[in-house]
Amino acid sequence: MRPSVTQADSEEIIAAARVLRRGITELYRRLRSERVGHGLSATKLSILGRLALSGPLTVTALAVQERVQPQSLTRTLADLEESKLIVRRQDQVDRRQSLTEITQLGADLLKNDARRQATWLALALSSVLTPAERELLRVAAQLMRQLADADVSRVLNPAEAGG
Repeated sequence: MRPSVTQADSEEIIAAARVLRRGITELYRRLRSERVGHGLSATKLSILGRLALSGPLTVTALAVQERVQPQSLTRTLADLEESKLIVRRQDQVDRRQSLTEITQLGADLLKNDARRQATWLALALSSVLTPAERELLRVAAQLMRQLADADVSRVLNPAEAGG
């Protein structure tokens, strides 16, 4: 059973969500500025990262994991394939499907991009935060991953739902 949320709780949660969102956005922008000049969009990097972690996927499975419609991946996958960052091949189990797989070139690009961002972040962590703050941030990062996987309704405040 879900605990009831009062109006005051709801406002506090929404305020916390706004602060968290702003912090994530600012950090994302800063990390984005550390990217190598490869010109890939966040969407393309996300797809490469997903394929690097999960291995070959069908377009449908990739769309589910990226939380987009399969049709919206068509142009992006074509661009990645044209750049030799992914390959698509027929699925040996279901020959009607194709599997999308990251190439070594794509994996190397992703690794270099991640290394550059991680280096900047490590320097920032060590120069700006105390050991206790770094530990707190590590725990917060785990919690953010849990939030990213949460399957919850979009309505928090009953008043927003009309009742």
